[in-house]
Amino acid sequence: MTKPRSTATPRRSFLQSAAASAMAFTIVPRHVLGGTGFVAPSERVRMAGIGCGGMGGGDIGTFTKLGCEFVALCDVDDERGTGTFNAHPQARRYRDFREMLDKEAKNLDAVTVGTPDHIHAVATLAALRAGKHVYCQKPLTHTLRECRTVAQVAREHKVATQMGNQGHATEGARLTNEWIQAGVIGEVREVHCWSDRAGKLWKQGIDRPTDRPAIPKTLDWDLWLGPVAERPYHPAYCPTLWRGWMDFGTGAMGDMGCHIIDHPVWALKLGAPTSVESRVTLDGSEFAGGKANTETFPIAATIFYEFPARGNLPAVRLTWYDGGLMPPTPAEMPAGEALPGNGVLYIGSKGKMYHSSHGGMPKLLPQSLQEAATAVPKSMTRSPGHYEEFVNACKGGPLPVSNFEYAGPMTETALLGVLSLRAPGRRLAWNSAEMKFTNAPELNQFTHIEYRKGWSL
Repeated sequence: MTKPRSTATPRRSFLQSAAASAMAFTIVPRHVLGGTGFVAPSERVRMAGIGCGGMGGGDIGTFTKLGCEFVALCDVDDERGTGTFNAHPQARRYRDFREMLDKEAKNLDAVTVGTPDHIHAVATLAALRAGKHVYCQKPLTHTLRECRTVAQVAREHKVATQMGNQGHATEGARLTNEWIQAGVIGEVREVHCWSDRAGKLWKQGIDRPTDRPAIPKTLDWDLWLGPVAERPYHPAYCPTLWRGWMDFGTGAMGDMGCHIIDHPVWALKLGAPTSVESRVTLDGSEFAGGKANTETFPIAATIFYEFPARGNLPAVRLTWYDGGLMPPTPAEMPAGEALPGNGVLYIGSKGKMYHSSHGGMPKLLPQSLQEAATAVPKSMTRSPGHYEEFVNACKGGPLPVSNFEYAGPMTETALLGVLSLRAPGRRLAWNSAEMKFTNAPELNQFTHIEYRKGWSL
């Protein structure tokens, strides 16, 4: 017979148990005492921001709301980042990100890069080589060679990375993947992507200015140029109109392509294209080939990509339109409805699907396909939020879905289209493994630029 367990409690054990119980009721987690949104100092991601105006400043503000602490801020223009500087009076300020990283590396977990396109690579690489997690705005880089190098260095340093294509985190992006991969619209061999951005926020089809206005006292023009060949300062470039100039930006494709072609690249697993061809509008009305303005992007452009078959997936022809150009409205479109100003149209063997940029919710044509789409299981992991993905990764969580391993090749596709604008009207055969055009060797020099003295990859 088993002896019953005694219910008596020794005095010492009782006192220890009582003390532990009291502690459980009196020690309240610090995040509870701090209120909603409080992040304990030990849990904060310590960051530095490179580029504090415009989108860069917006990124810094968003990460701050998520509990990150900005200990250092860098901008070449004292006035451009005023709002961000005022919001972070405790952050040490710099003009040269190289100096900042030299002095602050030991204080940092992560770095944001929100500069003009031509600075993305050099700033990102400096942060990666300092062993920091990096969030970089889109496009990931300004040139193809930079893109390949950034992805490789990120891989070597095994840090968390993310590119700023916010739509990659949306529910619409996941439904697009799931519906296409489930065959709701059948085999997809044709995709159309478009943006109305070209020429709206910056000028295109213009020549370099010849007047010489004074450099603002708040601006370090030499640092703003960074690795790009020297030229006189002009407000036509800085601080906000740089995107339309080939030396500094990547036009509508670099600006919006990373928000738009992202989704067919992802959903259709496109990989690298085998050819690219562009046609440009030079006079506002007619397509022309053989002539290119090497200062700014054309008034409007159409870019054709050919992607090979991938396993059991068929070859795909993707067409990009900008500057007001768009694909024809599908015949199945309900009366009174129209395609969005920026978006993607997928042509399948069973039907069509379209959505807006930034991972908009997909719509099916004909609408009778909706029943089949509703039955598709949600097989993909849902995102907690674009910026939340990066913060969680910095704390040891899963890598962001749009990390540089994905964002690098996708950006290469966008940059290949940008490069094709230098030779409109020619079908350019592309060897991605060797990063060169096989039928236009004279264009291979533009896969990268010659950096100014003092700058390197």
